[in-house]
Amino acid sequence: MTTNGARPGTLAQEPAPTPLALLLLGREADAASERGVDCPGDLPAASDPDLVARARAAKAALGDRVFILGHHYQRDEVIEFADVTGDSFKLARDAANKPEAEYIVFCGVHFMAESADILTSAAQQVILPDLAAGCSMADMATAEQVAECWDVLTDAGIADTVVPVAYMNSSADIKAFTGRHGGTICTSSNAQRALEWAFEQGTKVLFLPDQHLGRNTAVRDLGLSPDDCVVYNPHKPGGGLTPEQLRAAKMILWRGHCSVHGRFSLDSVNEVRERVPGVTVLVHPECKHEVVEAADLVGSTEYIIRALDAAEPGSKWAIGTELNLVRRLAKAHPDKEIVFLDRTVCFCSTMNRIDLPHLVWTLESLVEGRVPNVITVDPETEKHAKAALDQMLALP
Repeated sequence: MTTNGARPGTLAQEPAPTPLALLLLGREADAASERGVDCPGDLPAASDPDLVARARAAKAALGDRVFILGHHYQRDEVIEFADVTGDSFKLARDAANKPEAEYIVFCGVHFMAESADILTSAAQQVILPDLAAGCSMADMATAEQVAECWDVLTDAGIADTVVPVAYMNSSADIKAFTGRHGGTICTSSNAQRALEWAFEQGTKVLFLPDQHLGRNTAVRDLGLSPDDCVVYNPHKPGGGLTPEQLRAAKMILWRGHCSVHGRFSLDSVNEVRERVPGVTVLVHPECKHEVVEAADLVGSTEYIIRALDAAEPGSKWAIGTELNLVRRLAKAHPDKEIVFLDRTVCFCSTMNRIDLPHLVWTLESLVEGRVPNVITVDPETEKHAKAALDQMLALP
């Protein structure tokens, strides 16, 4: 094995991992910025050779009392124990359709567990194996910041014409804000329908927290101009926009992005086309607009999976989404050449925090009668967030 910069046939000296590198790999924690970093109790060692057997035994002991959800971006060692896999909204709905399960163990990130708690019954408890598994995109829009944004829109005289559309990858607080103001939630699969509905209700849309999905959907699917879009920066007075800019805009995009999909660049696309002649570039709509424009196909995680399932043997694909999923797809389709769009390793670092030791600790805690890391959305927030989610389900 060689690394970049090493001569063929030589093994480059591996650099010592820095605290930042370990944090990005999900092996360390930043207590100043994360919701939680410690498990109360003893976390099994990752080197424990009995982890798989322990997970199987604990899951068998719990039986139908536990239902394990595994997001597509999870590690294979976790996916092995998932009862169902999927994207965040599919998993939340799967949990709601399993009322006999007392415990919903959500192997994903914080906002996903919140959505599951909103959609499941009061008799069920939703558990996140590691409370430090957050989402950088969701954290880019806080309730206070969005309330201030609405004040800015009100002062500009346009709030009554603006319909908020919040991406599923947002906190329960942001979903509740959306519900209070007559908006809807969307996924990457139904963003076009959500925006079409929103423009039937008003003349402007506040799209949050992912600017790229909002822009790509508006320009590619609805035919708006990039000039119809402005970016609201919550870290600048007035969002960094004048009242005139806000009044002229049709799409007010929140300045947020996915830390994984935002890494792909136009250079990534050009480089892979040179490296793999005849390759089809397929990217997620959370990628930057120039990446989406340069790709051959664009679609949600579920779309990506279906496209590769249907692809011809021998076809070549470069996929612009999270690396755990790309590796799993390559393994599932050995008759096709499937490569990661960028040469840089790009896992979802917070999703990677849910590993086998955390899953084993969670399941064994439940067997012993302890219910750890329960995710609970307060009733008032739940009411308004569910209104926004119900509006999404009612979209034509």
